[in-house]
Amino acid sequence: MPAELFALTRPAHVAHVQLVVSDLDRVSGYYQSVIGLRVMDEGGSAHVLGVDGRPLLTLLHRPDAARAPRQAAGLFHTAFLVPGRTELAHWLSHAAATGLRLDGASDHLVSEALYLTDPEGNGIEIYRDRPPEEWPHNADGTVAMATERLDLQALLADAPQSAWNGMAGGTAIGHIHLQVGDVPQAEAFYRDVLGLKVMAHYPGASFLATGGYHHHLAANIWNSRGAGPRAENMTGLAGYTLHFNDRTMLATTLANLEAQQIAIAQTAEGHRFLDPWGIAITLSA
Repeated sequence: MPAELFALTRPAHVAHVQLVVSDLDRVSGYYQSVIGLRVMDEGGSAHVLGVDGRPLLTLLHRPDAARAPRQAAGLFHTAFLVPGRTELAHWLSHAAATGLRLDGASDHLVSEALYLTDPEGNGIEIYRDRPPEEWPHNADGTVAMATERLDLQALLADAPQSAWNGMAGGTAIGHIHLQVGDVPQAEAFYRDVLGLKVMAHYPGASFLATGGYHHHLAANIWNSRGAGPRAENMTGLAGYTLHFNDRTMLATTLANLEAQQIAIAQTAEGHRFLDPWGIAITLSA
């Protein structure tokens, strides 16, 4: 069995994402045939999709939901982390064979990433990490990231000749990238309340993580500057789960939430509350 991905061995990491969709069959089919996830559960109003028995994405069916406007707070992209460059190349060869058009492809120094959008406008990143010992760092300990052109032909040259058979085993959610109304407010919440550390800045964006990862969560205002809380019954991001390997950190986070008088609901999945933009976060351990 392959070693657990570095991103998932940190004190806390994003484990699961929930999206509201108006056309469940169409969007679910896309995540299966294009992204390569497998159905784990398909109740009447929701599909749970994942890899190797690990649930990664739940699609909640609300046919009357209004399409989220581009400038609304919510999801920028869900980032699926594959085990390595060979697996990323294999997925790219599948995409090329099906004539899929990518939104972008970038070398971020710490990772190589491919970008696309699902049928209802939800952003997707598929990426692989370089080994952490190869990541460049700044003098203050933050990670040096950039957005450089990724050579797709060179990546394709590393693809196996075997048939693509769905997303590679070991794939997980590496991070979630959010659209928010204000970056300093997001930083204050995710750093001071949830305990994540700021790892990098771009103009209009902040990248945060636990345990020295380059980012488990990012927040930007590129489309959403000044956005308020999300409206009810809107497509897009319903919520996500932050899973804690470090129970002491979880206890500290819960105490911070209580000190801020943020309402917490106990659910079967964990401790659920809303961030400043009305996005549901569940803390699990």
